[in-house]
Amino acid sequence: MKLPRDISGLSLAKALKALGYEITRQSGSHIRLTTAVNGEHHITIPAHDPIKIGTLAGILSDTARHHELSRDELLRNLDL
Repeated sequence: MKLPRDISGLSLAKALKALGYEITRQSGSHIRLTTAVNGEHHITIPAHDPIKIGTLAGILSDTARHHELSRDELLRNLDL
């Protein structure tokens, strides 16, 4: 599945709430998200519009690995 090219950091943070992520803090232009699902996991996403494609791919790969999903399954779950 092709990655979206026009997603903002805030939109991604809202979409990740479906997997139990909560915004725990924001420092400058970076948002820190934490979930306790499948053990504690932290990710940091830039609050840029749009997020660079390589950065988005890394965030989604890390999140998919934590939740034991493929990146395509994760994208379908997030409905991006």
